[in-house]
Amino acid sequence: MSKLNLNQDLIRKARESARHIAEDVQKFIDIHTTIAVERTVTRLLGVDGVNDVGTPLPNVVVDNIKANGGLGTGAAYFLANAVLHTGMTAQEIAEKVAAGELDITKLPQKSVKEIHEKANELAALMVERVKNNRAQREDYLNTLGEGKRPYLYVIVATGNIYEDVVQAQSAAKQGADIIAVIRTTGQSLLDYVPYGATTEGFGGTYATQENFRIMRKALDEVGQEVGRYIRLCNYCSGLCMPEIAAMGAMERLDVMLNDALYGILFRDINMQRTLVDQNFSRIINGFAGVIINTGEDNYLTTADAIEEAHTVLASQFINEQFALKAGIPEEQMGLGHAFEMEPGVENGFLLELAQAQMAREIFPKAPLKYMPPTKFMTGNIFKGHIQDALFNMVSIWTNQGLQLLGMMTEAIHTPLMSERALSIENARYIFNNMRNIGDEMEFKQGGMIQSRAAEVLENAARLLQNIEEEGLFATLEQGKFGGVKRSRTGGKGLDGVTEKDARYFNPFIEMMLSGQ
Repeated sequence: MSKLNLNQDLIRKARESARHIAEDVQKFIDIHTTIAVERTVTRLLGVDGVNDVGTPLPNVVVDNIKANGGLGTGAAYFLANAVLHTGMTAQEIAEKVAAGELDITKLPQKSVKEIHEKANELAALMVERVKNNRAQREDYLNTLGEGKRPYLYVIVATGNIYEDVVQAQSAAKQGADIIAVIRTTGQSLLDYVPYGATTEGFGGTYATQENFRIMRKALDEVGQEVGRYIRLCNYCSGLCMPEIAAMGAMERLDVMLNDALYGILFRDINMQRTLVDQNFSRIINGFAGVIINTGEDNYLTTADAIEEAHTVLASQFINEQFALKAGIPEEQMGLGHAFEMEPGVENGFLLELAQAQMAREIFPKAPLKYMPPTKFMTGNIFKGHIQDALFNMVSIWTNQGLQLLGMMTEAIHTPLMSERALSIENARYIFNNMRNIGDEMEFKQGGMIQSRAAEVLENAARLLQNIEEEGLFATLEQGKFGGVKRSRTGGKGLDGVTEKDARYFNPFIEMMLSGQ
């Protein structure tokens, strides 16, 4: 039952508008591919490594295809045809392309039937690997167990993967349930994925498949020690969104930052590129059992949390529909929101409680991802610790799913292990002492909390109706999310978008969607 007495007809209307918005964009997605999608297909077909100057082989292969006008046909078609002609593996073919000894677009073409059969045969090997990773996660959860929700979610961000391991294992011993390895500043704008283990990074650590493997192994080891499964999170966004999803699926990551609009709004990545890329990345994450985190919390760093709260809800509705289109069940949708109201606002706690409870009631099955105060953290560590405590209170009260813990030194420096320990202690104390407060408390009929939730819902439904009428592309151009305007033909990565031709084939889409 709704404690907020929300208008259920209005919720249905908002969800229907969001569905129409997603369906309209899906028509565009279905007839386009990108260089990132095709590099992902190449990786999933077994290509890895770099050439003699450090360029990733998936880039080498897809650049060869693109340079010869074949991007719209897709990497699976050309690679499968090359395997049939040469008898080599996809990896061996990639190495020949890198050496300048083979142009896979110039080989005689086998029949479409033969090419599809070979591509499906190769794809099935990786699909089975991802299935096995998912089964292994379930086995760990069944044997080791896990922490209670809200999961305690903390970050490590040293730049050195080996130092990250030390900090991550320490956090797990202190009580953390999810470790997010923050990605180094600017990596989202690289149109390739760095290779191998890395020991330098600014503001975070490079997202590479080897770094994923190293951290996964470390968390499995500490999980055995502490007696619960520790989830691993990274960042599946930017110009390599689907590639990072694929690497995460291969190395058994559990949580991925994977928003439909974040790259457009906050990294100026072309909207056409991002919307195509997010679809394939989410298909992979859905199949791999990965919980996606969306980025609505970021809107409140560029817009006012009270005035623009409805844009957060509207985006949650849209992200939900895009996720459903990609086969992600509600139970894997970590829809985002944040405790970002200015601390001096009278009754701000009540307004925030209304927002969090509203999200919980509208998306009852989703493991909502709740973000801590950052915008109004001042460097006063004592006040900051209290702000984090209020944030923790709202979280347990409204039954959030993934709780990124605030750090009292936010806005000062990357947290030390001792500061992370204090944040975990803060959350565990509040969660334990207030575990069932949400079951015991009701809200005043027609009071401030109910009225605030009704206002936000009404404004979100109105915004969604406008977007439905105008289209998502036009809405983004007008700057209705986060106050950020973007051009449909501007931003980074548009030259990597192309229409699919009649021969286009991506075996993983059908296999992974049907495998749900």
